[in-house]
Amino acid sequence: MSKGLGRGFESLIPTDLFDEEFDLTAAEDKTSSELKQLKLDDIVRDEDQPRQTFSDEAISALAASIKEHGVLQPIVVTKEDGKYKIVAGERRWRASREAGLTTIPAIVRTLDSQNRLELSIIENAQREDLNPLELATAYAKLQSQFNLSTGDIAAKVGKSESSVIGTMRLLNLPDEAKKIMVEEKLTEGVMRPLVSADEKTIKKVLPKIVKEGWTVRRVERYIQDNKKKSSAQIVKAHNYHKEEDALTEKYGSLARVTGRTLSFKCKTDDELRALLDKLA
Repeated sequence: MSKGLGRGFESLIPTDLFDEEFDLTAAEDKTSSELKQLKLDDIVRDEDQPRQTFSDEAISALAASIKEHGVLQPIVVTKEDGKYKIVAGERRWRASREAGLTTIPAIVRTLDSQNRLELSIIENAQREDLNPLELATAYAKLQSQFNLSTGDIAAKVGKSESSVIGTMRLLNLPDEAKKIMVEEKLTEGVMRPLVSADEKTIKKVLPKIVKEGWTVRRVERYIQDNKKKSSAQIVKAHNYHKEEDALTEKYGSLARVTGRTLSFKCKTDDELRALLDKLA
């Protein structure tokens, strides 16, 4: 099972790749979609799509990744007038051209099947019996295969955008944590704090959540306390004697680093004024 590739803020929300076992429309998708290797020259962009500008730097970075690893996720297209119009994946299409490829994997759907599948996913996302990972996968599929923003998704399913984003972030959890979440019927709220934790912390705290029935607040407090301890250990491990000596010599006042705070000690008012003049 795979997770999305991080790119800035998108690293918080995996959208390109998700686990098929949580995709409730996977079977329906297979009957209405065809996976093909299409020639790049047979593909055209959607001139009406909202996103019209793309970062050259980001495209080049993706092109470099494609040269090394290939296109990891097919683009989505519909066939119109003998050409294939991009529904989702224009960045991958552009980057593939820059990488020198001549073909790209693509999910081909008719416009009708695309619309029907979108409605099916939205209907599933509005069900009350979904586990949080199934819901997260529905949102991720709407974003990656239907080119919908998190705001668009929120409007279509009747949720707040922050709720949609928070749910999608669950897909960043390690596979073992996802498995336990489903088996033990753990709530989204109690699992959300684990998204930003490292795997070692997650492995340590999950049994406590299951066996002791920890609340959301207790999990949040545990994660925060653990981060503080880790941060304190990192700071404690750093000695800045060399830097303190250099700053003392440069500014003529005793420099000290305490934790993450830099301070200067002045013996007289004149020394303080002289330091302030140098720092201004």
